[in-house]
Amino acid sequence: MRGISVLNGRYAVTMDMYPLQSKEFNRIYKFYDHLREGRFTTTKCNDCGVRSFPPRVICPECLSENLEWVDLPTEGTVKVVTEEVVGVPLGFENPLIHALIDLEGQLTHFARIINCQTGELKEGDRVKMAVFPVDPVPVDGKRGEFVEMERVFYAFEKVK
Repeated sequence: MRGISVLNGRYAVTMDMYPLQSKEFNRIYKFYDHLREGRFTTTKCNDCGVRSFPPRVICPECLSENLEWVDLPTEGTVKVVTEEVVGVPLGFENPLIHALIDLEGQLTHFARIINCQTGELKEGDRVKMAVFPVDPVPVDGKRGEFVEMERVFYAFEKVK
């Protein structure tokens, strides 16, 4: 599964919903490095203890930059399901399913659900994180040549 495969290899920056994921372009690039390792992470402030999601570079509570990376659960329990079968955005499969997920009491997270059909996911079902590649993005290389930057993103899927 690719993020925007309907474009057949043509990169359209205005339609790209996935961020650049390297140190040169993104201050939370470690989040994506952790996804590649199968880890779901966020940042925690070492000064006031606040843990925020999505990851931050500055604590939203005390404005400190003294943050550390902490792991979140990669499995959780579905609290609410929403299914979009009409008007699905370009590049996404029909149905587009999302769920509010309780990640072991550590975080309640609204996330996309993949590999699931309409009516299949119910409140109380267990889901797990799934990391998938999204279309690479062309970036300017060292000699003015464009190279493709590989990227990943995450969703959740039903535990079978």
